Amino acid sequence: MNENIWNDKNLIKVLKENGVVIMPTDTIYGIVGKALEKDTVERIYSIKKRNPDKPCIILIGDIKELKKFGIILSKEKREILENYWPGPVSVVLDHFAFRLPSPKPLRNLLLKTGPLIAPSANPEALSPSKNIDEAETYFGNAIDLYIDSGELKNRASKLIKLNNDGSIIVLRE
Repeated sequence: MNENIWNDKNLIKVLKENGVVIMPTDTIYGIVGKALEKDTVERIYSIKKRNPDKPCIILIGDIKELKKFGIILSKEKREILENYWPGPVSVVLDHFAFRLPSPKPLRNLLLKTGPLIAPSANPEALSPSKNIDEAETYFGNAIDLYIDSGELKNRASKLIKLNNDGSIIVLRE
């Protein structure tokens, strides 16, 4: 994958202006937008036809960004997270699932735009898009910008839940 794609000025502009973008994440193509912008989040749920009770993964550029969601980590929880992050592991904390991606250019993008909600680029119950052609077939002009990085053969992130007692439950391998 060409990591320069995350430095695209138009991509940053569209995201900062609360647009919805299909782009490669560190794992698979995601349908992304600003996680702290209610209208953008609702638009993504609507485009995906996703159950509003089902949380989406939120990509963050730095572990400190968890505070924006009211999450204050104990020293123990922070140490546990540092075993998984940065990396392709999403962690459920207080009803949200967060991921701190490995690629530095992607983390830099996230620091410029703020946290991004990033569910997989597919309507609910259909297979995730492996390329932009599949994504465009699914969503057409409902998306503000498509960022093409060719065929992605990665899997969705591992999903774990970090309990208050520090124990971990694997929700998706």
